[in-house]
Amino acid sequence: MVKAVIMAGGRGERFWPQSRIAIPKQLLPIVSEKSMLQETLARLSPLVRAKDVLVVTRSDLAKEVGRQLPELPAENIIQEPMGRNTAACIGLAAVSIEAREPDAIMICLPADHVIGEVRGAGTRDNKRFLEVLRVASKIARQRDSLVTIGIKPTRPETGYGYIEIGSKCKTQNAKCRIYKVKQFVEKPDKERSGEFVKAGRYFWNSGIFIWRTSVILGAMKEYMPELFAGLEKMRKALGTPEESRAIIEVYDSLESVSIDYGVMEKANDVLVTEGDFLWDDVGNWQASERILLKDGQGNVCRGETYKLDTNDCIIVSDKGLVAALGVSNLIVVRTPDVTLVCPKARAKEVKELVRRLAEDAKLRKYIE
Repeated sequence: MVKAVIMAGGRGERFWPQSRIAIPKQLLPIVSEKSMLQETLARLSPLVRAKDVLVVTRSDLAKEVGRQLPELPAENIIQEPMGRNTAACIGLAAVSIEAREPDAIMICLPADHVIGEVRGAGTRDNKRFLEVLRVASKIARQRDSLVTIGIKPTRPETGYGYIEIGSKCKTQNAKCRIYKVKQFVEKPDKERSGEFVKAGRYFWNSGIFIWRTSVILGAMKEYMPELFAGLEKMRKALGTPEESRAIIEVYDSLESVSIDYGVMEKANDVLVTEGDFLWDDVGNWQASERILLKDGQGNVCRGETYKLDTNDCIIVSDKGLVAALGVSNLIVVRTPDVTLVCPKARAKEVKELVRRLAEDAKLRKYIE
């Protein structure tokens, strides 16, 4: 049995001011008429039935997740009382799946990525993505391995983690290339990221993982014993009146750790399947240029806009007209209550801007 876990608890701060605490990036229609969460579920549908998809999200987002995904059973929306990074998120999902379907294959993926080549009238072809997932799931079923998907880099990128590949895996598949993981590498600087691309033995870390629930829980027991102890407390409370209290109590005591740092970087038997399909983690507004169509002057625009002598800009309007004259390399995002203007080169710093707004009691309302 294959289960999918969509991780949908992030804040999406680099997509402010569209993305807010109450309605973050994954719940917004950033790249199409559907929200990114809806796109993710639709992408999985040929492989995993809706009743076998779990969404892990913050408690305050659960109602909106349910509204956007009415095909999901209510019990498949797992609520985190607070964010504690991906290790806790995946652990909670794993014990929830184990309670329903012991030792199932578990596909974990973020809710806010873009995957697949654009075809026809803006539709996306996910055939290769699904093929790679099927191969990875088959490997995970056959072996006690932690499996991830690596993306062959197309450019030096300082915003992604990398995976250095080792030898080819003996368990090969004619449809995909599979390697042992030599090491995970944190986000590099520009010079080093360029070296990684030239070397040809590094993949981008996609943040997509495939394994059996028993294997990932066993790895957590070995490498993250405190988290595993908390998961055991939550597992015993699942389906009882104590479930909500136990999850809150455990989460409050957990350290915020990513699954990469907590498990993947320490484990011995980790495999990576090459994902030779279009992939983007849509980390900030600059990603729009990679996934949306540009006009003849290199601008990416959404909403009502007018440009004169304007080049290489990203212009988004949720309400009203944005008119641009004689500017270039800017990001302009207009929402009903906030307008953001910044150079494209500083797109990653929007998160810092949001942090500073949060510290000002008078301005905090603009990020909530």
